[in-house]
Amino acid sequence: MCGRFTITDPIEEIMERYYASIAEGYEYKPNYNAAPMQFIPTIIGSKDGNRLGSLRWGLVPNWAKDEKIGNKMINARAETLTEKPAFKRLISSKRCIIPCSGFYEWKKDGSVKQPMRILMKDDSIFSLAGLYDTWIDPEGNKLSTCTIITTEPNSLMADIHDRMPVILRPQDEADWLNKESDKESVLRLLSPHEADEMIAYKVDSAVGNVRNNNEELIREVS
Repeated sequence: MCGRFTITDPIEEIMERYYASIAEGYEYKPNYNAAPMQFIPTIIGSKDGNRLGSLRWGLVPNWAKDEKIGNKMINARAETLTEKPAFKRLISSKRCIIPCSGFYEWKKDGSVKQPMRILMKDDSIFSLAGLYDTWIDPEGNKLSTCTIITTEPNSLMADIHDRMPVILRPQDEADWLNKESDKESVLRLLSPHEADEMIAYKVDSAVGNVRNNNEELIREVS
């Protein structure tokens, strides 16, 4: 699964990276411990270009009776997207990108779980593939949410966890965001990222507490 990540780059760099404008009312701040049920930065494509805004992490399908279902929908397995009622209609036109500077996963070492941070070797921003939806409560209030798609691990991640988030190649990002892209072609993008472009290192166990959110969390520990 993918349950924590970081996005710490300046907003100007994120906007330039995705050729994006800012959605009305959006206020960005770096996040060293992004967690489910938080509002996270997201990129959505539109006829007017890419927009940077926020969606709450934990998908609430538009047909849901209760928004609490989002707690169970933080990830969507790439292998079963076209089968699950919550995801199969979204893959055709409600795709988004979650900008990321690194993600956390916990590696089992005997009875201990060691938190690891995984990122690109060049420390660049990368794109997690996501889906989004909008739910309306009985009072008519809208809640826009998202989920992060996961896939089988590459050789780097296999030693840490049995799943990893789908990381889109830069050359595939435009197709992923384009609502007119063929469903079968975008499904083919949901494969493990090249392991030789990534690195992983140990971080402090403080990252396990969602209340902790500071630069110390991404420092490598021995």
